[in-house]
Amino acid sequence: MTYSNEIAAATTTIGGQPAWDGISAESVARMRLQNRFKTGLEIAKYTAGIMRRDMAAYDANPANYTQSLGCWHGFIGQQKLISIKKHFGTTKGRYLYLSGWMIAALRSEFGPLPDQSMHEKTSVPALIEELYTFLRQADARELSGLFRDLDAARGAGDEVKAKQIQAAIDNHETHVVPIIADIDAGFGNAEATYLLAKKMIEAGACALQIENQVSDEKQCGHQDGKVTVPHEDFIAKIRAIRYAFMEMGVEDGIIVARTDSLGAGLTKQIAVTREAGDIGDQYNSYLDCEEVTTIGHGDVLISRDGKLLKPKRLPSNLFQFRSGTGEDRCVLDCINSLQNGADLLWIETEKPHIGQIGGMVSRIREVIPNAKLVYNNSPSFNWTLNFRQQVFDAWTEAGKDVSAYDRAKLMSVDYDATDLGAEADERIRTFQRDAAAQAGIFHHLITLPTYHTAALSTDNLAREYFGDAGMLGYVKNVQREEIRQGIACVKHQNMSGSDIGDDHKEMFAGEAALKAGGAHNTMNQFAA
Repeated sequence: MTYSNEIAAATTTIGGQPAWDGISAESVARMRLQNRFKTGLEIAKYTAGIMRRDMAAYDANPANYTQSLGCWHGFIGQQKLISIKKHFGTTKGRYLYLSGWMIAALRSEFGPLPDQSMHEKTSVPALIEELYTFLRQADARELSGLFRDLDAARGAGDEVKAKQIQAAIDNHETHVVPIIADIDAGFGNAEATYLLAKKMIEAGACALQIENQVSDEKQCGHQDGKVTVPHEDFIAKIRAIRYAFMEMGVEDGIIVARTDSLGAGLTKQIAVTREAGDIGDQYNSYLDCEEVTTIGHGDVLISRDGKLLKPKRLPSNLFQFRSGTGEDRCVLDCINSLQNGADLLWIETEKPHIGQIGGMVSRIREVIPNAKLVYNNSPSFNWTLNFRQQVFDAWTEAGKDVSAYDRAKLMSVDYDATDLGAEADERIRTFQRDAAAQAGIFHHLITLPTYHTAALSTDNLAREYFGDAGMLGYVKNVQREEIRQGIACVKHQNMSGSDIGDDHKEMFAGEAALKAGGAHNTMNQFAA
């Protein structure tokens, strides 16, 4: 509803209650617009629609890929969206990513933990709720400023400006955007996955990402020792998430099926197979086996094509896949997931290589033509070294002279200003655009960027402030830059909601309100 319609509706309601004559219809309208989303479920339904439309737009033209950054606190997510609106005028195509890694490392009550699903699973929906609380507050803050501007225009008798501001209010774009939320391997069996998925959806998540690792052996996607589960086990969890979406009324919720098979050489189970060539039989076909003619004590055997085979079993009681089968297993995982209800794929790779990713996607698309990926532009990759080596190898293959470069030392600052360094940087700059066009990547995200930016900025401040620069280390490198770059939180009182609080005080108490934003508020020093 428009601002005027909201005022009219509130006026009608108040008019029927004589004892409510102290309630302002316009104030009610303002509060309603500042609280557009009443529940997390409203958010999930709204943002699922955004993602579905974005997916259709990408299918029509891969230039319409989407992006996100991982955020570990509501404030971080809020500032990201405020910055996006400031610099680009719209949040279209920009999401939030919720990383299980960052929850484990930063938000667990146990303290910092590795990415092994040891953190409290309740912390996942709690962070979703926190992120949306901060995004909704960003809406309220921005609209509060527009309402103040409207009052000032009216007070000055400037009707033209007042109409312009009212149009801005009516066309206000919310900071609330989709969150792709990491449910790890489901934190248990399919029932546990379903229960957690419901909580995440209730908190506002429209897209849940689940991986095919064993829940109790889960590892970070960029570490060794990953153990996958048979397809039927994974599909049960995909179905559990779909049931959760359907139960909660988010019928177009998005499931992102992640495969870790490229780097996972182990399985905890031999899949159940009912007939030759079924999905269990295909999973087992990748096991590292040896043919046997005699059965030893305690041997586990499978039969294939009339032969008895003994899968290689480790002392950990895990079974090993044959080396070199990772890509084939990834392709099978992806096809099977899409055929059983997943909407998007996530292939966890060991390097950002468009040729490798695109090769797998091409094979998947032979079966599922509109298959598309969410891709982790991971900080676990050494992007500089990887792309410099890719350029080095391409130049070598093309017969170009590379004698001035040492492939093993390409990370060196000595190569920053070279032609090779420049070409590598250009490939990094265009990686997302090129991978969207050539490798079926619909959504690019960086899982842990704000973990690293927090560490880097804190290190820089500590070096300066506790060193010779003293207070200048803060003023020159932080506050002065906040002012000059127009960073919203330079007015930290306003950012925390003090002006919204003043608005409410005036609504509630009228002229008797004791407001914080008067002439003596030091934040007025930043008005210029």
